[in-house]
Amino acid sequence: MAADCRQGPVAVLGAGVMGTAIATTVLGSGLPVVLLDVGETELAKAERTIETQLRHARMMDALPPGRAPGSLVTTTSLSALAGARAVIEAVVEHQATKVGVLAGVADVVDAGTPLISNTSGIPIDELADPLPRPQQLIGTHFMNPAYLIDLVEVIRGPRTSEATVTAVTELLTALNRRAVVVRDSPGFVTSRLLHPMLNDAARLVGEGVTTAEDVDRLMVGCLGHRTGPLRTADLIGLDNLVDSLAELHERTGEQRYRPCEQLLAKVREGDLGRKSGRGFYDYQEALS
Repeated sequence: MAADCRQGPVAVLGAGVMGTAIATTVLGSGLPVVLLDVGETELAKAERTIETQLRHARMMDALPPGRAPGSLVTTTSLSALAGARAVIEAVVEHQATKVGVLAGVADVVDAGTPLISNTSGIPIDELADPLPRPQQLIGTHFMNPAYLIDLVEVIRGPRTSEATVTAVTELLTALNRRAVVVRDSPGFVTSRLLHPMLNDAARLVGEGVTTAEDVDRLMVGCLGHRTGPLRTADLIGLDNLVDSLAELHERTGEQRYRPCEQLLAKVREGDLGRKSGRGFYDYQEALS
């Protein structure tokens, strides 16, 4: 039986860009969160980021009315997750890292606790394979900023149990989120469609065909893209985008997923997007 989603906090593993945004989403819905990362410095920074994101969500009327924010506990200890109603893993997009974290959590939590890997493209069954109870694992692909976007791609692996699917969709409903459940495959639906477009947009800039500003202006004004592909890439994090593209290229062999030189150069230079203060655009003022 799946863990009761009315009991215990939601655990979020990883205090990076996606982890903090997911934690903000859960807290803003009135549910408690245990946020885990490897160091106190990362956790302190995440607490400040979450406070800012909660204020932003309120300004955008993105929080459910009449609910006080949930309580936040930060920790560096896996043992603190023992009573979690669900665990959302949001560490870097590296399969070995995710598997190591998920295996450690599986040893701590109850057999019915859903283990949720937030990934943009790694097949869920590959992550489930080394786990003692692969039926516990399910995937999500929260879009960034998760606290503003109410649709979540949910990935059901071939061994994911019906109880796990039900528990996770009920949890997302409690978070005021709509779930779209898809079958397992490399990149699922959103990344298979979006990431090659971001890669091509970066390639056009690298080839000198156009500027980042004009790419985004054309995609917003002519094709109705909400923010433009390169502002979206900056928001995702260019290092995360490169990692995801590389995973897709390795698994599918399709050249459109091979990260272009413009993206690789940005990552080498440390221009990772909004989180580093510079990517295709400059965000230094926003960080100061």
